[in-house]
Amino acid sequence: MPGSDAVKRTTLRSQIADALRDEVIAGRLPAGRQFTVKEIAEQYGVSATPVREALLDLCSQGLLDVELHRSYRVREFTYADFRDMIEARTLIIEGIFRRSAQQAVDSATPEALASVRRRAEEAGRAAAAGDLDILIGYDLRFWRELCCLVGNPYISDFLDRVRVQGWIFTVPLLRRLPELRGRLWQGHGELVAAVTSRDVAEAQRLIAAYNAHSLNLIEQLTE
Repeated sequence: MPGSDAVKRTTLRSQIADALRDEVIAGRLPAGRQFTVKEIAEQYGVSATPVREALLDLCSQGLLDVELHRSYRVREFTYADFRDMIEARTLIIEGIFRRSAQQAVDSATPEALASVRRRAEEAGRAAAAGDLDILIGYDLRFWRELCCLVGNPYISDFLDRVRVQGWIFTVPLLRRLPELRGRLWQGHGELVAAVTSRDVAEAQRLIAAYNAHSLNLIEQLTE
């Protein structure tokens, strides 16, 4: 088919970017880790072109920095960066609830609402069990789907980017704890209930409690 090679390369580029993104979030590619296009291409058994494109995509998401001599480095975030991430995601979510929560719920399909509730339940169970690896995936999907109810892809994409960066900073710190059971926020279900009942005040209260919990826990670990 005409253009099939370009389609395959684009798909491969996305697959590599997604795989590397997961590695960075999970901490298997730790902050400060430096590597080259050749190294990643050999690791995945592919040509350099889709790898280079995937790495540039991750740079645009703020996950990698380009180094001299054509190498890349996993970005290192600080506690000050994390505080700024919390503020940014708070402003985004408060804006969603203030302007679009009722419209989003009214226009959402039953399937979409059911999917958000499932994500909330799954994330809550993983948080309660202290299963960090499972929580990360469900938590990102939960917030992505919750924001998609608003119908604005720019809002959803920006919040997802901030949340990914937040996980990249916090995961190595959380892994220092011998036991995470009961230490992670698990109010996803309560938040969905507040949004679907159009209780903006309760949703904002939950978000404020979530942010305070996150900052307090990470501050203890950075000390």
